Amino acid sequence: MEAETLAVAQEMDFSLWALFARATLVVKIVMLILILASFWAWAIIIQKLIVFRQARREVEDFDARFWSGEPLDQLFEEIGPDPPGRAERIFAAGMMEWRRSHRTDGALIAGATARIERSMDVAISKEAEDLQSGLSVLATVGSTAPFIGLFGTVWGIMNAFIEIAEQQNTNLAVVAPGIAEALLATGLGLLAAIPAVIFYNKLSADADRIVANYEAFADEFSTILSRQLDG
Repeated sequence: MEAETLAVAQEMDFSLWALFARATLVVKIVMLILILASFWAWAIIIQKLIVFRQARREVEDFDARFWSGEPLDQLFEEIGPDPPGRAERIFAAGMMEWRRSHRTDGALIAGATARIERSMDVAISKEAEDLQSGLSVLATVGSTAPFIGLFGTVWGIMNAFIEIAEQQNTNLAVVAPGIAEALLATGLGLLAAIPAVIFYNKLSADADRIVANYEAFADEFSTILSRQLDG
């Protein structure tokens, strides 16, 4: 009897596709949700890695231009009021408020420094929001995917026990397929969650460092303008 059971088990297909095909409808839906969540998370990860790399390059390039000794008015004329670079947009926000703070006679309106700083703070907030967009999806996938997979596993094991009770048979050929299908859901949940958590932490730290660079630049730029006002 044991040899017959082993022979039946060996004939069964335990490939991923076969396990998915034999799973119940609920477990199939759970698996599809986890697969889609994994693809969604990886799409965000790849997109953010590209965006952050570009943002760091833009900061380096603009810092080199800003500290090259070129007059600020001339630099602003070159990049325009709506430049493509993130650091350039923060600089443009400060320069536009600087120009608006001048009266027709050339004198500055009171409180110019505070308004310039607020303008750059608003620009930094917009850039930070854009950099961090999508990271909440990674956090959601990382925190919920294991539980969704666990739900699929519990449901699959429950159906496996129901099948055992109906057939009044606990041999390997009856138990193994149901357990394997159920555990596949947990595996897919972990497969989606682990990269999402790792890259959420990495990308959040990268975004914070980039925003810190923007804030440091804004402080330096504000100091330069204050020095000119005092002069």
